[in-house]
Formats: sequence, C-alpha cells, structure tokens
Amino acid sequence: MKKKSYEEVMKESPVTYELYANMIEDGNRYEISDGTLELMTPSPTFMHQTFCAEMLYKLNGSCRNEWIIVASPIDVILSDTEVRQPDIVMIHRNRMSIISDRGINGAPDLVVEITSAHSRRRDKVVKRVVYAKYGVPEYWIVDIANFTLEQYVLDGERYDLIEVYAEDDMLRSQTLPCASFSMNEIVQSLPVKPEMLK
Repeated sequence: MKKKSYEEVMKESPVTYELYANMIEDGNRYEISDGTLELMTPSPTFMHQTFCAEMLYKLNGSCRNEWIIVASPIDVILSDTEVRQPDIVMIHRNRMSIISDRGINGAPDLVVEITSAHSRRRDKVVKRVVYAKYGVPEYWIVDIANFTLEQYVLDGERYDLIEVYAEDDMLRSQTLPCASFSMNEIVQSLPVKPEMLK
C-alpha cells in the first residue's frame, strides 16, 4: 500500500487501521475514533508526563510479575476503525496473545487516561463509552488538576463509577489486586512539585 499524508487519509471514510499504519510519519500522534482520524494535540504537559511515570513506577513495583504494563504511545486496536492510545495499558500475562509488534489487538484488562483541560471531555465521555463498548473491564481516569482517580468497572455494556480516590485514599481494585497506592503517594514522589509549575 502506498503511504499517504495526513491530509489524504483525512479524506478517507472510514479511516481503517491499515490506512493509519501506512501514513507518512509526520511526528504527530493520532487515534481513530469510529473511522475518523483524530490528531492528538497539544503534546502532554510536564505534569502529565511525570505523573504518568510515577504511576507506572508504582504499578511496576507491585504488579509486573503478573501483568504487562505499557505506557503510551502504544496502539490499542479495538477494531479496524477504533484505535486508541491510552496513557497506561495493563494486560494480564495469561492474555499475552493479544500483544503483537503492532500493538494491543483487542481490549486490555485495564486502561488509564490522565486527563487535562484539552482532553477532559474526550476521556470522560467519548473514551468511557468506547472502552465499555469494546469490553475493557476497568478504566481509570486520573485528573491532575485536583489529583483524583475515578475508578470505572464494566457492568454489562456500560461502566459503573465504583470509587473516586483522592489524597490518602488507598486504591483497591478487584481487577488489579496487586495495585495499592494513594494519590498523595504519587504527588509526593513527583520530581517537581505541582505548585512550582503554576
């Protein structure tokens, strides 16, 4: 297949994984939302990236023996016309068959989105519906504006909000029993304190 530019792929309907995978590399990150190519801008903030790194460190410290833990960018190919790049993806080692060199082929066991002002609606509304539709058992939305974690668990074809964690609340998950941390633990381990970035 001949490589196409972003502008050429945008004219396609629907945009498929094959078109997306064969785009001319332009240094940007994209997702496919219901057959539509979406540019992910702007780049994540410093706080977003350091918070993600600290959460990844916590999860690896307690869960890596049983779980494959990957940080974005990684393609989660939910269907030929639905490709997402969650901030953190977790797959139990007994489901490693969904992992390939191109990305994750199907629903991971848990996805984490670290939301910000420009992605809040997409993470809390659009992606919540998408991840439920494709059967992701648990979804965490971390809001770094107030350092909270919303924990959603799949119930049939929709998510139930199980808990909202803040400050010293210890996270508990039936999907991920190895995970145990609080938002304050992560905030206190950040290399640059949030108040210094205002």
